[in-house]
Amino acid sequence: MLSTPEIDQLRSGRCGDPFALLGLHSDAAGQAWVRAWLPGATAVAVIGVHDARPLGSLIRLHPDGVFEGPVALPGTASGYRLQISWADGVQQTAQDPYRFGPLLGPLDAWLLAEGTHLRPFEVLGANPRPHEGTGGTGFAVWAPNATRVSVVGDFNAWDGRRHPMRLRRECGVWELFIPGVAAGARYKYELLGPQGELLPQRADPMGRAAELRPATASVVAALPAPVPASAARQAANALDAPISIYEVHLGSWRRKPEAGNRWLSWAELADTLIPYACGLGFSHVELLPISEHPFDGSWGYQPVGLYAATARFSEPVDDAARFGDPAGFLQFVERAHAAGLGVILDWVPAHFPTDAHGLANFDGTHLYEYADPREGFHPDWNTLICNLGRTEVRNFLIGNALYWLERFGVDGLRVDAVASMLYRDYSRKAGEWIPNLHGGRENLEAISFLKRLNEVVGSERPQAITLAEESTAFPAVSRPTYAGGLGFHYKWNMGWMHDTLAYMARDPLYRSHHQGEMSFGLVYAFNENFVLPLSHDEVVHGKGSLIGKMPGDRWQRFANLRAYYGFMWGHPGKKLLFMGGEFAQEREWNHDTSLDWHLLDDPAEPSHRGVQRLVRDLNLLQCSLPALHQRDFTPEGFEWIVHDDAARCLLAFVRHGNGDAHPVLVLCNFTAVVLRGLRIGVPRAGTWVERLNTDSAHYGGSNVGTPLGAACSEDVTAHGRLQSIMVDLPPLASVFLEWMP
Repeated sequence: MLSTPEIDQLRSGRCGDPFALLGLHSDAAGQAWVRAWLPGATAVAVIGVHDARPLGSLIRLHPDGVFEGPVALPGTASGYRLQISWADGVQQTAQDPYRFGPLLGPLDAWLLAEGTHLRPFEVLGANPRPHEGTGGTGFAVWAPNATRVSVVGDFNAWDGRRHPMRLRRECGVWELFIPGVAAGARYKYELLGPQGELLPQRADPMGRAAELRPATASVVAALPAPVPASAARQAANALDAPISIYEVHLGSWRRKPEAGNRWLSWAELADTLIPYACGLGFSHVELLPISEHPFDGSWGYQPVGLYAATARFSEPVDDAARFGDPAGFLQFVERAHAAGLGVILDWVPAHFPTDAHGLANFDGTHLYEYADPREGFHPDWNTLICNLGRTEVRNFLIGNALYWLERFGVDGLRVDAVASMLYRDYSRKAGEWIPNLHGGRENLEAISFLKRLNEVVGSERPQAITLAEESTAFPAVSRPTYAGGLGFHYKWNMGWMHDTLAYMARDPLYRSHHQGEMSFGLVYAFNENFVLPLSHDEVVHGKGSLIGKMPGDRWQRFANLRAYYGFMWGHPGKKLLFMGGEFAQEREWNHDTSLDWHLLDDPAEPSHRGVQRLVRDLNLLQCSLPALHQRDFTPEGFEWIVHDDAARCLLAFVRHGNGDAHPVLVLCNFTAVVLRGLRIGVPRAGTWVERLNTDSAHYGGSNVGTPLGAACSEDVTAHGRLQSIMVDLPPLASVFLEWMP
């Protein structure tokens, strides 16, 4: 019989090896015994697994609910059920979780221990599926230093004594199959640390759904089926594709003021955001992090549930009962792809918050984070830094990348804060960081991780892309790992953004002294595969809006912004614009409210609608003219005509495509005066036809020089070319002209 110390372990919730005590056992004589721990039960009988045939009655060893007794199992059968009488008089027939075998197979356990299981989400977390012919949910969590782990939830009154788990010592994973638990059940893990200390209940690191904040439980959800690979999506994400990204914070793109200012659901977002982005000609939407996060003000950049699509956009029900909805997000992606729109997720593998229900000090040790705060604490964001030197943590993160790419079919991941990962001294003073093993500042573990991440994505999901938010001069970020690079497909060009915004914020009278801020980006434009980002970071924290950065009176501010957009879309590199920028929202972005859509509704103020039309037409132009996208990353795709005419703040350049693609001449006038009779050298004889003019009245401009119609080249030398054209260039404007034979 169970000993008194063993009974006390069960009663006190300190049983670290429950399968040694509970379930089916045999004594020395071969007699089968069943032991059960059922707090609140008064009597327990054992019956057949498929019928009510009595197999034995259990003796109550302790009034708290410890039972044991011999049973007569037919033949070699090990299946049985428990017939339970509870203190309140309720009778229940239930399966015994402790009669089931292990969940993890030997290969899965070995791969998890080695840190090479590409898809740990298939075996860890909460998986609602049959086990040994019985319906229920298998729970598995990595917590190698805990002395006891239990599943707690709706199904056991959140009592950590009731469902202690089995430790798989070969990989540090605790597992338990609980019959009858289905999708939708709320749960957490209750852990005792290395010294037996009770830790705060934890959400599941692999949980696929979660409660809406401030509640913190994970929610059992089925694993989505793999999304088949798509040649069309691979082509749409390619380096020579016309990529224009609409960056969106879903919580503030639109809200429902008539319904308490609530967020839109995934279905409502699919009905509105997808046609809106498509109608403006964007090729992709990039969503600020949608993984579950406790604090709205982090915009998703302090995630707790990396595998859970946030509950914020589940169907609009009572907030107190709102759970995450992975199926809703999957349908959103499906509808986006059906409309020809790609979906990129902002992804945060660098750091995580210190919330008690999250990853911090998960099993009573620094499991996911570095132990030394000089490595493991980020002073900029008050977050913990992922220990990328630990194979299991790398496996957790790389598996998460594949989870979103394979199970939801998203097109790519924009990897946040790469610069903070690459350097150990990032935002740290002398003495506040630890050099690497060679004495340098580079984070060798992070570099290795990023290379491995991109190699895995490239081999397992070749249609997908990764984009690095990286603000330093670290070399070869977007070059293949076999060539010594980090392996990203694209890198955000933060230098271009800072330089050009600084130029545009200057009064045109003073721009002539800073011409290099607009041209310098071409010195290094082809060192990486660049995305030109006008992101959310440029319209928060007192920076104001994009239109608010522009100088001059109201007309000039809008003209400046239109000219800037024209320059950006003409410049080599893929494009990214944060929401609100497409119609020149005037106030700074506020994550708690909708964008100012009313600005588009005032017929007496057409400027905002004009900017919106311009962004649409720039996107359509980029798609229709191969020269504007095919050679974004090769020097052969770009040709300077004028970059040194600082006195007139004039820029002129040509974009070239592949083969028979017609070249496109881009002219930019960043002064407030018309440049009449301007002679511009051109690389080819022929007719240069205007395709877009940001000064068009259609966009709110003055219509100077519109329409130019066509400018025929002449045998007059200019700017080192034998052919030239004569044009009138509008003030504060960018003009696109296509060569026609």
